[in-house]
This record gives sequence, C-alpha cells and structure tokens, in this order.
Amino acid sequence: MLKATNRSSRVPRSVGGRTASASADWPNSTPPDAFVIDDEAGICKFVSMTLGGLGLTSATFPTADQAIAALQRGQPDVVFLDIALGGSDAVDVIRALSERRYEGIVQLMSGAKSALLDDVHRIGALHGLNMSAPLQKPFRKEAIQRAVVDLSLDDRPEVAVTLVSDIEPGLDVALANGWLELWYQPKIDLRTKTLAGAEGLIRICHPQRGVHAVDRLLAHASAETRAALTEYFLIAALLDCDEFARANINVRTAINASFHVLANADLTSLARKNRPRSEKWPGLVLEVGEHEVIADLNLAHEIATQLRIYDITLGINNFGAGFSSFERLRELPFSELKLHPGFVAGCADDVRNEGICRAAVDLAHRFDILSVADGIENTADLRALRSMGCDIGQGPLFAEPMPRAKFITALGARERTNQAWFR
Repeated sequence: MLKATNRSSRVPRSVGGRTASASADWPNSTPPDAFVIDDEAGICKFVSMTLGGLGLTSATFPTADQAIAALQRGQPDVVFLDIALGGSDAVDVIRALSERRYEGIVQLMSGAKSALLDDVHRIGALHGLNMSAPLQKPFRKEAIQRAVVDLSLDDRPEVAVTLVSDIEPGLDVALANGWLELWYQPKIDLRTKTLAGAEGLIRICHPQRGVHAVDRLLAHASAETRAALTEYFLIAALLDCDEFARANINVRTAINASFHVLANADLTSLARKNRPRSEKWPGLVLEVGEHEVIADLNLAHEIATQLRIYDITLGINNFGAGFSSFERLRELPFSELKLHPGFVAGCADDVRNEGICRAAVDLAHRFDILSVADGIENTADLRALRSMGCDIGQGPLFAEPMPRAKFITALGARERTNQAWFR
C-alpha cells in the first residue's frame, strides 16, 4: 500500500540532530523530521538529542499553539506529543492535525495513568490520525530508539508519492476521469459462518499511483462533491446488484452516504429509475453517521421511511462516539448498527472496548436490528464478538475489499467448494 505524505522528497538527512527553534524558524524550506511537543524543556531536549543521534532533525515546542502555528510552514514525519501542555493539551493538537489532514505518525508520551493515555490515543484514531503505541514516562533513550525503528523513519524512500496534494481537488477530477470505483468487502454471518452481504467502499484507481482509499479526502470534501459522489455511487451500487444477480449472488450490499446529501438530493427518483430488476434483490443499505442522524430525527425518519418503499434502508455507521444518544434512535426505522473499528479492535481483552461492543449488540437486538462489527482483524476479537451475540462481521480477517469482478469470482469459488469463512 502506498503511504501518502505531504512532502515532495524524502531523503534521509544525517545532520547530527539539528534542532529548530520553537518559533519554527528552521533554516531552510524543508520541515524537520519530527516535532517534539512538551512543556518540559528537559524532555524536549532529551527526545531531540536522541533523535539527533539517529540522524533525524527535530523542532521543539512547549505549547500547542506554537506547534500548530509551525504546521503552517510544513509537516514533519512524526509528532512526539505530551498529553498536558500547560495552558493546552494534546487534544488541541490532535484536532489541528486532523484539520490539516496530517499524514504522518503521532507518538503520544505521558506520565499520566494508562487509561487516560489510552483515551487520548483513541481520540486521535477517531480523528483518522496514524497513532503509534504510547510511550509511558519516564522512558529511557532505548524506548525512543525502538519507537523510531518501529515507525520505519530510518528507512525512508528517496522519493515520496504526494497522494493528498495530487488527488485533491481531486475527487472531482477522479470522478470525471473514471478513476473512482466501488470495491466490495464481504460481510459474514457470525453464527452460520456464511456470506451475509457486502459493503461497497470507494477506491481511487489512479493510472500511475495505483489504488488507495479516500476516507480522509471524503472527510474534507465540499458539499457539492459529496452530493455528486453519493448520487454516482448509489447508481453504481444498484447497477452492480444486477451484475451480482446474473452471477447468482443475492446479497444485500451497503454503501456509505452523507445524511446531508440524502436530505437534499432527489435520491428516490434515482432509486426508482435504477432499482435492480431481479425479483430476488435483497435490497440496499445506506450507512449514515450516528451524529448526523441525531441532529434531525424527524427528517431521518421521513427519509428512511420513503427509501424503504424502494427496498433501501438506513444503517447507523461508526457507532460508539455518540453512544449516550442511542436511545433517541428508538423510533427510527433503520436496519443495522455498525460498530466503529476503534471499539472492535481489542474487544477480546480491552475492558472498555468489550463493554461498548456488548452494550451495542444488546441494544441492537432490543431494537430488533442487526449488529455489525467492522474492522475484525484477529480470531480473538472474532470469538469475543460471537460470544456477545454479534450478528455480522467484516474486516481483513475474512477478506480485504476487492473489485466487483474479483468479488464475484471469489464468491463463486467458495460456493463451489462450500468453504466456511472462518473456523
């Protein structure tokens, strides 16, 4: 997989650990390899000297404001970030990094209790940042050295692929050039170990830069772009269902959709015109964010009801962040609740994640809808979810997203061999 970055070149610079000032006045236009953000001068110096011994440059900042201002000049490969920063904190930095679509790595470090450190780590992940395992203070030089090795900062390619800067304005360009496709990931019935459905995930298939996901680009896309994408992929998903039917694959597919787009676009006319012709068509799920639905439950109910006329239902996506508000969704006619991957990961041994997953599964069943676990990566989490009674799972443990033709071929091969999706 290609790693996106906002730099045009990446040549290792063995300069003996030059440290830029907190005002971000580094001597040339190339940003340092690392930002070290900590209100303890001794920690900043210690981390910077250790990075310098590894041939990495760094800039140090005692406050979140100074670090955020420095991001305007350029972004480093890694941000070493303390939780408490005097008059600010790590969450402020995380929000700023997310707003700037930071593509590097965030390395938390703190002397706080591990539960608080884990919570901040989770917030970063929910913001779409690449969060490394936290460093617990006090730590020795060897811990930083190990972190750098794990982050692969000492083995960087000479030239980087600037995906974000090249693709955005990009989503519009990719759509106009036919570079966007729906790739399908199987959804597995965790009780019967059989195929239960599939999710269509948007991929950019660039002729030179290859295939990659567009999640971060979608998060910052304009309302007009999101509307165009939703309409385009609704039609694509409906037409693909005809292809599945011709291959004797009758599974309910799902795609992500912006609730704002659903509220303002004439999707019902699109559904009427492009509805699959097969009498066995099991329907389509439009997954919308929990926080979007909560904002206007009456409108959500109206939209969901109208779409059901055309065998299209709503699903609640990335459940977890608004957990306390879920009871307000009691009257909304949606078909499934999908757990955020951040809570699915580690649910076998993380007490909090296990509790959230179990409560979500129980609530889904109380409302007589399906519970879906997204992002299952290992058998331990799979066993835990099955013991909770979770209905459906998807993730790399079963299969990665794949093009429509490959999806049809893979399912055909499994059907011929009657192979279960897991043991």
